[in-house]
Amino acid sequence: MSGEINVFGVRHLSPMAAWHLREFLDEHQPELVLIEGPSDATPYALELTMSAVEPPVALLAYTSTPPVRTIVYPLAIYSPEYQALLWAKEQGARAELIDLPSDIFLGLADQQALLLEKKLRDEAETTAGVDTELEPAAVAQEPSAVEVDRATIYQQVATIAGESDYESYWERHFEHNLASDSFRQSALELGGMLRDLEEDAPAWRAENLVREAYMRRQIAAAIASGTPPEKIVAVVGAFHAPVLTSSFPPMTDRELASLPRRETLLTLMPYSYFKLSSQSGYGAGNRAPAYFELLWNTLPRRKYPRRNTALSTLQQSLEKLAPDYLSSIASQLRSGGTHRSTAEVIDGVRLAKTLSALRDGLAPTLADLHDAAVALLGHGELASIKHAIAQVDVGTRIGSLPDGTSRTSIQSDFERELKRLKLERYRTTVAQDLTLDLRENRQVKSEEAAFLDLARSSFLHRLVMLGITFVNPHRDSRSSDVSPTERWVLRWSPEAEIALVEAVLLGETIELATQAKFKQLLEECSSINEAALLVRHACECGLFSAMEHARRRLQELAAESSEFCALATAAWQLAFVVQYGDMRQVDASVLLPLIEELFVQGAIALFDAASCDTTMARSVLLAIDEQHRVYLQLTDLVEGELWLSSLERLARSDTQNALLSGYATAILLERERMTSADLSREVSRRLSPGASAELGAGWFEGLAMRNRYALLARQTLWERLADYISALDDEEFKRALVSLRRVFGTFTPQNKRQIVENLSHYWQLSTDAVSELIEQPLTPMEEEKLESLNDFDFGDL
Repeated sequence: MSGEINVFGVRHLSPMAAWHLREFLDEHQPELVLIEGPSDATPYALELTMSAVEPPVALLAYTSTPPVRTIVYPLAIYSPEYQALLWAKEQGARAELIDLPSDIFLGLADQQALLLEKKLRDEAETTAGVDTELEPAAVAQEPSAVEVDRATIYQQVATIAGESDYESYWERHFEHNLASDSFRQSALELGGMLRDLEEDAPAWRAENLVREAYMRRQIAAAIASGTPPEKIVAVVGAFHAPVLTSSFPPMTDRELASLPRRETLLTLMPYSYFKLSSQSGYGAGNRAPAYFELLWNTLPRRKYPRRNTALSTLQQSLEKLAPDYLSSIASQLRSGGTHRSTAEVIDGVRLAKTLSALRDGLAPTLADLHDAAVALLGHGELASIKHAIAQVDVGTRIGSLPDGTSRTSIQSDFERELKRLKLERYRTTVAQDLTLDLRENRQVKSEEAAFLDLARSSFLHRLVMLGITFVNPHRDSRSSDVSPTERWVLRWSPEAEIALVEAVLLGETIELATQAKFKQLLEECSSINEAALLVRHACECGLFSAMEHARRRLQELAAESSEFCALATAAWQLAFVVQYGDMRQVDASVLLPLIEELFVQGAIALFDAASCDTTMARSVLLAIDEQHRVYLQLTDLVEGELWLSSLERLARSDTQNALLSGYATAILLERERMTSADLSREVSRRLSPGASAELGAGWFEGLAMRNRYALLARQTLWERLADYISALDDEEFKRALVSLRRVFGTFTPQNKRQIVENLSHYWQLSTDAVSELIEQPLTPMEEEKLESLNDFDFGDL
């Protein structure tokens, strides 16, 4: 390589670096600008210079086959790389990205993942895939190795400079560095210092050696193509800047061929300031992207004929930052109803400048501004202004891309659906509630408008099925309420966009991808409750062909299943679809024979399922509830007498779980299959002095879980319970207390008052006297007894 190119070292999210870079480019007028970034993404990067693009935005590369791995290259408006692209377009110069291509990045990510999996296998731990979000074009690394090394190295630099953290060091020495040549030379010196300190970070070092050799290869190719070295400017991270010279060899053809590759696809996506911030865990982020945009906006936008004039103007611009920042904090507080005066803002600016002067700073850093804001605007309390600081530091800005930019087909389909369904305003980083009414709107003219909310619901359920976190349903999937309304929370995030892009591997549109997802889930499905849930989800997604496939799969599995919980859950999910079908415009009659079959199997399996411990009993109890709801909803269809007979058998049994026997008894009381005399006899038997304490209390807990008001009116029940508790010795009482406290903890104050009335009548005392006795403070002896329960071993219950 003859001659040397011009290298400008930057930080990925540095407004002052971007400003000085543009001045440097104006001065040198290069024909070619080489920028750190995946080299195969150059055409996509150039699209980001379209006038309608609003940063933050990102390049996204993802593997074309599973397991899906991604790398993200995000850019803010003040990213030096983004400003370099804009400058090249404005001046008619060429711009190219020169870092490793994305297929090599993801190939190396695969290798890192394999190494991590091997390590975890050796440690007998569960392995997990590694998705990466990278400092511009950084190779995926095991976080425990790379991030710790990086943090340690940067902290060493801050410590050497006498700063408490690297962010303050960078801001004071670089964001406030007004002399162009000084900034560039300082960045080169910083890069050399970082390279000297990173000797103890072998993984990070190996990664960067490969990247730098490839970048030198790209530089050599650019010179060989006829561009003079002096007409080339390379914009790279400060760490890489010192070694992009002819003193170091470029990567050879053989070395390039030896690198692993994964077939990848590229796309563009909007991004958010929160995701750009280091608070989100992004290693190449800064802690306050909105604050640094504020700094960028204060810097002048025109060239000056004399450098000293430019320096003076730059100084004046920098001095505006403190009042602008603290005024924004005060504005946020005022919008939240907390008044702060202009005088407090002025005093805050003075304090911030004083704090900066104590460290010989040219202007206050963000840490100085925070201290001043807490002292003057928070009146000494961070909590009172914490939200306002977050809004001004990080903000809620998200970028946007115009029609015509390179997108995957599924991204384009997503955008079309948002417009068609009038959901565009929900694409923000601020969570918004959306309530849908699935019924026909008869007050509009067109059919599309009449069923707009129904179409929205299907679309949102499809996003849920694809794992796209833009939407979150409020409704519990096990809910028994069939309501014409649905409540959702919508909040856009870059993670949602990444998941959307990854879904293109399943299909070209949201609908096709969801159908493919259903097919995949059906192939993996091995239980009837899973298949039944898929039937329900297919109905909610408006995918009726998928619903039929799921029904057939469910029918196959039903012939082999005898597990009560799965049978009951499957029957309830299908019954829900039947009840829900009219609102969804679904003919669910085809499900009725299958529900009838599952119901019979569940009724037969109940008794054996009730032979279980207390932990498993909770799951069986939920299944009993689901099976009984099917009975109530479809009484004319299902074998109700068989079900009630199964409950009677369980209620009478002394061998099955006591909690479940009590719950079955409660259901029979509701259905009037048990008289008061029957209940009295059962209570006497279950709560007799000879009965096991925990079994008796467990049975009562199950009984009290349903139809509580009917139980409160049964005087005999409370008399038997009072006698039962009185007859327990200390050890038995402690064991029974677990269930009894759980039961009575769910009673309302009104319920407890009625129990007091029942007991006072039995004890022949006045209700007020008993209430007063119960409400008295505990005596020291009683408190000691209660405290002793903390040491009681309930592990064998």
